[in-house]
Amino acid sequence: MRIAAPSLRLTAVAVVVLLSACKRGEEVVGAPDFADLVEQVSPSVVNISTVVAEQTGDAAASLPNGESEPENLEGAPDWFKKFLEEHQGEGAEDEPPLDNTPQSLGSGFILWKDGYVVTNYHVVRDAKEVIVRLLDRRQFAAQVVGSDEASDLALLRIDAKDLPAVKLGDASKLRPGQWVLAIGSPFGFDYSVTAGIVSAKGRSLITEQYVPFIQTDVAINPGNSGGPLFNLKGEVVGVNSQIYSQSGGYQGLSFSIPIDVAAKVAGQLKEHGRVKRGWLGVVVQEVDRDLAISMKMDKPEGALVARVMPGSPAEKAGLRAGDIILSYNGIELASSTALPPMVGITDPGESAEIKLLREGKQMSLKVAVGVLQPEADHAFNEQAPGANPPGPQPAPASGALGLTVRPLTDAERRDAQLGGGGVGVMVAEARDGPAARAGVRAGDVLLQISGQEVGSPARYEEVARRLTPGQTVPLLVQRRGAPLFLALDVPAAPGKKP
Repeated sequence: MRIAAPSLRLTAVAVVVLLSACKRGEEVVGAPDFADLVEQVSPSVVNISTVVAEQTGDAAASLPNGESEPENLEGAPDWFKKFLEEHQGEGAEDEPPLDNTPQSLGSGFILWKDGYVVTNYHVVRDAKEVIVRLLDRRQFAAQVVGSDEASDLALLRIDAKDLPAVKLGDASKLRPGQWVLAIGSPFGFDYSVTAGIVSAKGRSLITEQYVPFIQTDVAINPGNSGGPLFNLKGEVVGVNSQIYSQSGGYQGLSFSIPIDVAAKVAGQLKEHGRVKRGWLGVVVQEVDRDLAISMKMDKPEGALVARVMPGSPAEKAGLRAGDIILSYNGIELASSTALPPMVGITDPGESAEIKLLREGKQMSLKVAVGVLQPEADHAFNEQAPGANPPGPQPAPASGALGLTVRPLTDAERRDAQLGGGGVGVMVAEARDGPAARAGVRAGDVLLQISGQEVGSPARYEEVARRLTPGQTVPLLVQRRGAPLFLALDVPAAPGKKP
């Protein structure tokens, strides 16, 4: 294929454009040179090793951060296979466990110059001894000041003064596409440097719902856990915490805890030895397209309140199931996952302003945020789909919705934590019909239809008959102890188009 050479005039114009682009303020355009930055910030990064109380066979066969070894190493380079064999005890079944040998587990960084170090909770979990090694090869036995499993953070203290502490950046100012840099000890290789860009912000993971993670494409591997994520100013903007992987190694998705969250947790651990989080006392779910239509919303947004805990700050403030929280303290909620981190970082006792949508109308409430307590264990007796336990006989099915419902027994009401309010009927059968197509199953507890509480089979029939044909309405059920809103398409009347 022949490529035509550009004219001299076009080349000159391109050079001028490129030079002007590189001089936009202090913004770095293109791939930067990280060498000076790495030299500047590396003294603040530490390697962390631990001695566990007892090293079992399972522990010896695990990767440094607790992830399981890849089952299939076919296609992996020979040096990588050899490294795993040397460091994970493969073929060493006859050797005694090395209980007192420090194992390189992760990374960390100096948060405050008087000896305070931040790392991940999972790095020091179950450790009887923690060793912190600095860039100048000095080693210190560290004290675990406190740890917080909910945010996967831990604060350590070493007996040293005037240490090179990191500079803290502002994670809220990060933008997708910006360059970031990680330094850590992947697979025990100290002070390895990797770089990439911010892929997204505010990611919610099931493991830590109180952390709005920073997602990057920086190569993070086992051993990087707890290490710092830097911006191009040499400021820490995150704590490298998790990777999304099916092989145990880096696959392109890395997640870091924003430094503002980490610094606040570290401050509470230093002062109190534990973390206090804000609590509203609501169970929320995502608003999808069908639910948005049933709620008369222009677009899916916010957090749909599926349940309000009895005696909670939310109940005292007047929140109800079916409310859609649109903003919290002036910050709009694009999705339900944005709410828990916002509430969690609110200091207990503070007053928060909530903007919500109720029955198509916007309103505001003030709520005094409470303290999140350790979650109590509750036993739920699951009802197998389609089974009819002893108790009142099912009522006739509704021809409109295709459900057979019956009253709840006292035991079922207790298990569902419904109290004595008389709300809820058991779905004994979900035949092919609008309710089944909406997702209702046998064994669900039906609580509301279109905002109307259902407490008996007769009430269910009454509410179902009053539904406007052709509309989409919200339907609230409780399934395995968890509330869930579903979007119900009400059948059109015979001879009429929906």
